[in-house]
Amino acid sequence: MTASKAHSLRPSRRLATVRACGLVLAIGLSAVAGAAMAAPATPMSPAPAGSAATAPVEVSAIDFKRGENGEGRLILRFSDNGATPDLRSQGDSVVVDVGNAALPASLQRPLNVVDFATPVQRVDAHALGKGTQLVLSTKGGFESLAYQTGNEYIVEIVPRADQRAVGATAAVAGASATAATKARGYTGRPVTFNFQDVPVRTVLQLIAEESGLNIVASDTVTGNVTLRLVNVPWDQALDIVLRAKGLDKRRDGGVIWIAPQPELAKFEQDKEDARIAIENREDLVTDYIQINYHSASAIFKALTEAKGVGNQGGGGGGTGNNQNENGFLSPRGRIVADERTNTLMISDIPKKVAQMRELIGVIDRPVDQVLIEGRIVIATDTFARDLGARFGVMVNNLQDDGKGDVYGGNTADNVNIVNGSDRVFPSAYNVNLPASGFTNSPAAAIAYTLLRRSFNLDLELSAMQEEGRGEVVSNPRIVTANQREGVIRQGQEIGYVTITGGTAGAAATPNVQFKEALLELKVTPTITNDGRVFLNLNVKKDEVRDFITLSGYGTVPTLDKREINTAVLVEDGQTVVIGGVYEFTDRSSIAKVPFLGDIPFLGNLFKKKSRMKDKAELLIFITPKVLSVAKR
Repeated sequence: MTASKAHSLRPSRRLATVRACGLVLAIGLSAVAGAAMAAPATPMSPAPAGSAATAPVEVSAIDFKRGENGEGRLILRFSDNGATPDLRSQGDSVVVDVGNAALPASLQRPLNVVDFATPVQRVDAHALGKGTQLVLSTKGGFESLAYQTGNEYIVEIVPRADQRAVGATAAVAGASATAATKARGYTGRPVTFNFQDVPVRTVLQLIAEESGLNIVASDTVTGNVTLRLVNVPWDQALDIVLRAKGLDKRRDGGVIWIAPQPELAKFEQDKEDARIAIENREDLVTDYIQINYHSASAIFKALTEAKGVGNQGGGGGGTGNNQNENGFLSPRGRIVADERTNTLMISDIPKKVAQMRELIGVIDRPVDQVLIEGRIVIATDTFARDLGARFGVMVNNLQDDGKGDVYGGNTADNVNIVNGSDRVFPSAYNVNLPASGFTNSPAAAIAYTLLRRSFNLDLELSAMQEEGRGEVVSNPRIVTANQREGVIRQGQEIGYVTITGGTAGAAATPNVQFKEALLELKVTPTITNDGRVFLNLNVKKDEVRDFITLSGYGTVPTLDKREINTAVLVEDGQTVVIGGVYEFTDRSSIAKVPFLGDIPFLGNLFKKKSRMKDKAELLIFITPKVLSVAKR
């Protein structure tokens, strides 16, 4: 939308511009008349011809920056005052023409500014006749404004908050511009200013008329300003003028005071110094505050260790320092904590004492408590099976003279048969693989024995199967205050003997030590503002698994340890599983006589089979419940 269209759609702004120009003309005429009346009667010396042309204006620097709100800011610096730049929109580009400022050859180059992430994509600077022309290529919807102060000319390209489709009406575009302006924090009525070297006080008067506010300018507000602002909110125009001239403002209701920044800073500093001086002469009062739900010493420590507190002393109180008032106490304030009565004694000016009482009232209040219930479930499922066989054959072909053959299970038995007088066959097995290994109970067996005078056959089949299912549930509970650690533990200490020394001829010294086998729940709850509970948890469940026997020294225990350390956010009253471990063991084994154990069916007499399956699962449940104590 070009500048001419903007003026045609806003008659009130055009009226403001005409009024401004008329006011400037009136002020200019008054200044000329006053100068004529005050001038002496002596004739004026003529100015030397061509003096204005002795110092031509040039563009000395071109700079581009990104603003806080994503706007692109082009800054032109001139070698001297007097440049007359002109800004216009041309399609998707913004063109700046400076007819009376030359552009050095070193600055005649394009600038790629895509990386600045502003509506401006490229800046082309080139000479145009004896002047300068800069073309800002843009992308997307934007608004442009420009202002000049001294030898600097600033062009701002601001992204539009709502980019409408091509072909939208001018009224819709104007509404979009208004929305973009409000998004940047300016809500004033849009105005259009085009001034060339106008006194700052005159611009402030025009802004006061547009805003309806009372503007008071300090006597030190001087100087002129050159502005070209098109469709800019008056409050933004005021900020631009103040920034261009190093001014600042303070608003009190419908009145705005404008002065140079150092002057305002000095005024506020003097005002603060006067207030502090008055408070330093104010009488001190003493108040006693009873602490009900907290520790007076803890509150005293928190108040006195805060940065900037006037009282920095240790022990039960302290004296003030030379710092200004910027903490809980004034520089003359004192605070003492009495642990016996749990009371705080405060001596300070009345305003500070009232503030301290209000602050302590916020701190000293009952806090909610939390009931934490834990469940530790250990489920086991075991299965073991052993199958085995024992098989023995002994043949005696001995003659009366002791000659012959003996076939038995082992050499010792054969010798006994040869040398024995009674010729009794001992019990001997060629295959001795009974049921054992994974099962602990004695195996069931069935045996068959065949006896002859010179022949003995023993056959035994054994089998055992064990199954076990178990479940251990531990249910610790604890109540603790908000943000306070709670610990509950139950278990035993198991003693065992250790030996020290006993080397190089020294006597060994027995020592008794202990191992803990505990069920422990350690938790620190924090109640959030939305009623949930944040838990820092440590859960431990130990059990004695077995004892190792050391000859001469007793037994040493071995422990099964289960522990979880975590942090979790839980709804009030909700049960969650914070951890779990699942273990599964499946083992099988075969012991057999080579070759013979591989014979189908008959090979079962020459081998032993074992199978074991173990399942173990650990689950840990946590349920927090808020016990409301504090009144909301």
